[in-house]
Formats: sequence, structure tokens, C-alpha cells
Amino acid sequence: MNTFTLITALVTISALISYINNRFIKLPGTIGVIVVSLLLSVLILLTGKIFPDAFTFIKDLTNGIDFTGVLLDVMLGFLLFASALHFDVNKLREQRYPVLVLSTIGVVGSTFVFGFLLHYAAEMLHIDLPLIYCLLFGALISPTDPVAVLSILKKSKVPSSLETIIGGESLLNDGTGILLFVILKEVAEQSHAHVTLAHTAEVFAQEVFGGILLGVVSAIVAYQTMKRVDDFQIIVMVSLSMVMVISVLGAMLHVSIPLAAVSAGLILGNTSLGARQSEEMQHYFHNVWSLIDELLNTILFVMIGLQIVIMPYFSHYWLIGLLATLFVLIARALSITVPAAVLKRTLDMNYNSIAILVWAGLRGGISVALALSLPDSPYKETILSASYFVVLFSIIVQGLTLKKVVDRFA
Repeated sequence: MNTFTLITALVTISALISYINNRFIKLPGTIGVIVVSLLLSVLILLTGKIFPDAFTFIKDLTNGIDFTGVLLDVMLGFLLFASALHFDVNKLREQRYPVLVLSTIGVVGSTFVFGFLLHYAAEMLHIDLPLIYCLLFGALISPTDPVAVLSILKKSKVPSSLETIIGGESLLNDGTGILLFVILKEVAEQSHAHVTLAHTAEVFAQEVFGGILLGVVSAIVAYQTMKRVDDFQIIVMVSLSMVMVISVLGAMLHVSIPLAAVSAGLILGNTSLGARQSEEMQHYFHNVWSLIDELLNTILFVMIGLQIVIMPYFSHYWLIGLLATLFVLIARALSITVPAAVLKRTLDMNYNSIAILVWAGLRGGISVALALSLPDSPYKETILSASYFVVLFSIIVQGLTLKKVVDRFA
């Protein structure tokens, strides 16, 4: 199946699934899309022997898509830039301390709490899962997914301050998550690897500060270009080109593409394009990126739903998947509650706010993509399947019930 056929099939299936959800099921956008995608995948699996051509087509389609590469190297930059473009920097500045703590201490704490809980449970159940792989699993599943979080928050009536904290955390915790994932992955691949503080600092500086610098420079260049023209087509093309350049240079320089895209989006989204552009033109510019955001979100969640077709071992790990889902919630609760108690005056969080923050910490496609990027080992299938359990529970169950949790605790 060639590239154009793959894209055609994926876009067509996404359009069909969106139509079915909108016309008949009527669930909130992204949640409905992933639910219909899952139902379609399960139906194809159950009827595989009756309709082998349909099963083969979907399997070839899903196998033909490099999920990790497409998401992390291509789609993620566009999705995060579009999300950050509509994010209010002033609100983020007001909630900078909770966002900073949750996106650093919170991720590290959640990773280790989750890792030790899972390792202990695996030993009790006589499941072979070394501690280093439990921690690696914790590193890829602990950061909240900005794509999933921000798409669900649009439909939920979360208080403004909490919405800023949740959204800001999801946009900025990528740096901590990447650092932990890279270091722990290196240790897992080479049992003799010696991780030093200097090496950790070097990786952190390169990924995080390098990504932010790339985003800032790209945004400045794009801004200086866009403010000198009054042609809407050129403005949109420059912004598209900027995100593509960020993705290409980010991969070449080994810096964080997500942080670069977020930095660029925050700058351009909170800066007027210039005197040459009318308010109407700037409004259209934001609408174009909202449309790109919605389209790519739909395609991404369809891709997540269809992944089950190529996971024949998915049913083998339901117990560890359920435990991982429970431990993720426990780890997030502790990683928020402990800093909130220690830094009570700084963070100013009550237990109602913490309950909402815990339930709104959604995981999404990034966790699945990172799990797929793990090196081949006897533990990869376990981690990948359990990650899929956590993501599905997070998006469907937490996403659908978030409004009720907000109404209860707000």
C-alpha cells in the first residue's frame, strides 16, 4: 500500500467514523471518535474469518503506518503549536508555580511511585517485569498528554485557574518526561550503563533548553516575516513552514520538538501579527489553526483506536493493564498531594482541586508512541499492552466523567 493510498484510506475512515459519531452516537468529539474506532476494530477482529478482506485491509493499513514516527516526528509539532497558539500566557504566568511543580516534581514522583507499585505487584503475581522496566513504563505514562488533555478540556467546564494549570502542565511536562524516558531507556538497553549527574544535565539541557531555544528563534523569524505582508495565504504558509522546520531541525539537533512547538505557539499566539493585518485576518489565522488542530486530532484518535487490530497479544495482559491503570491514578494523586502539602502556601491547592487535577490528568497517543519505540525485549509487549489499557481508560472513562467530577468538587 503506497503512501497516498494510506493517507486516503486513513482520512476516509476518519471522516466516516466522525460522521457515525456525530449522526448516531453523539459522544464528545475525540472521545466519540476513539470509541467508534475501537468498536470498528473489535468488529473487524470478531468477523475476521467471515470478512477476511476487510480484516486484511485494516491490518495492512495499520501496519503501514509508523505510529511512533508519524505522531512524534510529524503530527505532534502541528498539534502542540495549534494548542499553544490559543493559550493565554498571562493566565499561565499567574499559575506558574503549580504548573512548574506538577511538570517537574510531579512527573518524577509519579514515575517512581508507579514503577515501585507495579514492580511489587508483578512480583506478587509472579510476572517477570524488572524494576528498571517498571520505572521506564512509569516515565512514559506519567506525563499527561497535551493532545488528549486540551481536546477534552475544551468540552469540560473546568474552573479557569485549574484549566490553566492542567493545560499548562500538559504542555510543559514533556521535558521532564523525555529526560526520564531517555535515561531509563539507556539503562534498560545496557545493564552496565553508568548514569552520571553530568550526563543527566547534558541530556536535560539539550532536550529542554535546546527545544525552547529552537522554538523561540523560529517564532521570531516567522513573526518578522508575517508582520511585513498583508497576504493571508502567505501568513498561513509561513506558519506551516515554521512548524515543519521545527520538526526537521528538532530531529536533526536532538532537541525536544514538542517544547519547540509549544514555545513558538505561545509567542505567536500572544503577539499581534502587525499593523498590516486586520483583526479579521488574524481571526481567520487562528481559525485555520483551529481547523488543523481538529482534523489532526480526529486522525490521531482514529489511529489509536485502530492499533488494537495489530495487537494480537492485547488480551494476554488485561490484569497488568488494569493494575497499571489503578497505579497511574494512585501515583498521580500522591505526586500532587505531597508537593501541595509541603508547599502549601506556594501552591494554594485544596483537596477538591487535587481531585480534579488527578482525574483530568489524561494520557494519550504519546504514551503509546513511546511504548512502541521501546527496544525489543521480553517486556515490550507487556508495557505496550498495559499502556494501551491506561490510554483507553484515560480518554474514555476519565474523559466522559470529567464533567461530573468537576461538578462534584468544584
